[in-house]
Amino acid sequence: MQDKLIHYFSKNTPLTPEEEKVLVDSMTIKQYKKGELVVEEGQRSLESFFVLQGLVRQFKWVDGEDKTTNFFTEEQWIISSHDTTGNAIAEDNLICMEDTALVTGDEEKAVQLFQKFPRFESISRQIVEASFREQQTLMASYITDKPEQRYLNLMKNRPDVLQRVPQYDIATFIGVKPESLSRIRKKLHNKS
Repeated sequence: MQDKLIHYFSKNTPLTPEEEKVLVDSMTIKQYKKGELVVEEGQRSLESFFVLQGLVRQFKWVDGEDKTTNFFTEEQWIISSHDTTGNAIAEDNLICMEDTALVTGDEEKAVQLFQKFPRFESISRQIVEASFREQQTLMASYITDKPEQRYLNLMKNRPDVLQRVPQYDIATFIGVKPESLSRIRKKLHNKS
């Protein structure tokens, strides 16, 4: 499993054997069962995660309904946008939709790694920037696109999610009720 994270980093920048070793030594891998919460809204949470295997759904409770805000699959980072001063309270829930393996990290570990290998700070910044861009694109889609277009974007960019997640969660992710998602899918099917 550790090789998956090394492979991820190596795709972006070659690592020396010493860098690979320190990265592996600093990893904490946690296994979660399908249906298990990784983080619960309101809990103190400073951790970031890298999905080695499985699928994590991010959601919020809104007026008693659970609304999906994102899906994270293999080789994706789940990065908290909250402060790292020790007072971060999770505003979302993270639940495993499949048996899942996550690398967990926190600010303290990151600082130690950056001190020993300053190049990892630059790599980390690039990862955070890419994650931020993805979140901005997703947010812009909710402002500018209709649900049908959001579904088409999901089909184009994340087709695996459509096969791995219940339709109810897809519906809340694109901002509609399940019945509306059925109509969108039927309409798209009739067009093809």
